[in-house]
Amino acid sequence: MAKIIAFSRQRRPPSREQQATGKPHVLAPPAWAGGAHADNPPASGILVSVVVPTCRRPQLLSHCLASLLLQRADAARFEIIVVDDAPCSSTRIVVSDWAAVAGPAVTYIASSGPHGPAAARNRGWRAARGAIIAFTDDDTVASPDWLRQGLQAFAADVVAVWGRIDMPAPARLTDYERDAKNLETAEFVTANCFCRKQALEALDGFDERFRLAWREDADLYFRLLGLAGRIVHAPAAVITHPIRPASWGVSLRQQKKIAFDALLYKKHPALYRQKIRAAPRWDYYLIVAAMLSGIGALALRQTMPAALAGLFWLALSARFCAMRIAPAVKTPAHIAEMIVTSALIPPLAVFWRLVGAIKFRSRCI
Repeated sequence: MAKIIAFSRQRRPPSREQQATGKPHVLAPPAWAGGAHADNPPASGILVSVVVPTCRRPQLLSHCLASLLLQRADAARFEIIVVDDAPCSSTRIVVSDWAAVAGPAVTYIASSGPHGPAAARNRGWRAARGAIIAFTDDDTVASPDWLRQGLQAFAADVVAVWGRIDMPAPARLTDYERDAKNLETAEFVTANCFCRKQALEALDGFDERFRLAWREDADLYFRLLGLAGRIVHAPAAVITHPIRPASWGVSLRQQKKIAFDALLYKKHPALYRQKIRAAPRWDYYLIVAAMLSGIGALALRQTMPAALAGLFWLALSARFCAMRIAPAVKTPAHIAEMIVTSALIPPLAVFWRLVGAIKFRSRCI
């Protein structure tokens, strides 16, 4: 049977520095040699705790758990912690069924809130017994050597490790699939990373203001860079992350995530420009400015300025659409989707960017 834990809504209060600046207090431990290592397990016997947040995807979670239970690792040295961000009987049954045949310890945590992947991961690692925390997602499949390869990268001065993500896909991709596949080349994503629990404690874990699955891993990575110790890449620690099917117009719904770019930029402006986006999306701002100018001119019955603004908007939107279509699959349905969404993405992106800038009191980026 799985061990069941129910978490309350209580959480650690922010420090005075966090309240004043919105930034976490970053500690720099003088050395990490005293932390857990493959040859130096903690007193509990558990060396690594695998944290898997999940939300109403029991079938995907089952595949993930199967791959974790097939790890070429000593079952007595690792545990699996599933944090259910939308507690339901289906997810609990899946965890209990696998726990009944599992070698390692399996724990189910029903999270009543706060919600979001950042909060769920915090509940997981804080309940963990291992000195090293391995993070992955509920829709991934771990290679049999994933844990072993990740742990082998932990030298005495290493605070965190990130592995390789494989996203199998056809040769010709849709725009959505091309965007999703960028995860393969991203640095330090929570679908495949390992952190010392001591480091997470020093940083107070993930920033739970990142309510969606967007930029919370980059924020943790940037803060880990401020600790004394190295962050290394372990390409042999492989996680397969299939690209999930998406409905028509998925790119429009994804624009809501951009609000959290404002929070990441506020906390780490230099690193944001260095690793996320070197410059603002001026093309979006120009498209929206042309659209609003045309609407304003029409309202004032200024036909010629409205026509010029409309042509400028059309040219910029057509350029944006062509850039998205060029490298993607060119079926009639996909081209039609690109035409419609290319007209709507810039105003939606600018809107959510402004929402984030206001909400997090950040400069518009």
